[in-house]
Amino acid sequence: MPRTDLLTVGEAFQDLIFVGLPHMPRSGEELRTRAFVATIGGGALITATAASRLGVRTTIISALSAEAVRALRDDKVRVVNVKRTSEAHAVTVSLSTKRDRSFVTFNGVNDRLETRLPAAIAHQPARHVHLAFAPRSCARWTRIVERLRARGVTTSWDFGWNPPLRAAPGFRALVGAADFIFVNEAEAALYARTARAASALRFWRRAARNTIIKLGPQGSRWITGGQAAMDPAVPAPRVRVVDTTGAGDAFNGGFLAGWLSGRSPKECLRLGNFVGAQSTLAPGGVAALPTQLPGGSRRAGRSGGSE
Repeated sequence: MPRTDLLTVGEAFQDLIFVGLPHMPRSGEELRTRAFVATIGGGALITATAASRLGVRTTIISALSAEAVRALRDDKVRVVNVKRTSEAHAVTVSLSTKRDRSFVTFNGVNDRLETRLPAAIAHQPARHVHLAFAPRSCARWTRIVERLRARGVTTSWDFGWNPPLRAAPGFRALVGAADFIFVNEAEAALYARTARAASALRFWRRAARNTIIKLGPQGSRWITGGQAAMDPAVPAPRVRVVDTTGAGDAFNGGFLAGWLSGRSPKECLRLGNFVGAQSTLAPGGVAALPTQLPGGSRRAGRSGGSE
């Protein structure tokens, strides 16, 4: 089996997105909008699509609808679908303003997804594994990440917003095992258990090898574990935002495309910012993902380490 550059692992959804709301609905309030889209989404799916469009050889392991499988294959993503025919795929309803969004989700097959992932990962050789879900057993996944490291495979994790996870046994060990942790500003504070930005930065510097903090319109920052004197930070490009759904996962795909092609930390952040910003130009997480880099180059490039 050919070795893939990037293996993304985690949840996928059919997304029903109500776009352009003037504000989030208040109790009992009905809002109406002329902008609506039904599309595919989820962290593993969006990250895989973003990276593949930039030329990264990509595989996804997830529980996918037939529509998602077709779309991923059209984007040249190799698919390992662990959903059984009789199982219902997950569905998320997103309410989106220009600056905020809220969700309601039917989890469907995703309730059974985690138990099927380890065996699937073991059969998929990859240079880098990106995990996009909140694990139920941190200790089990720490062992999996450590086994991947022993085989020379790097890893990254985006837990999303999951308050119970911060108190889960073994969470700190799992954070320390991965090569990269991706969080947005709110998640950085949540998992650090602090409302103070300086305290959150100290937590991530102690806890993780590398933390990538996504700051939305302010760009992104790379926090290096240990006592680094200066962390690279890059501002975001200015765009006319339509919908922010999936922008953080799109950032992950752009960042990893840069990192896998050997780019510098600032260039990785810049590419992540670019892809994340481009994704906001249309409703949903995949419609506006770019196929060209800033300046017109078509590919992030593949490093010579792939097989």
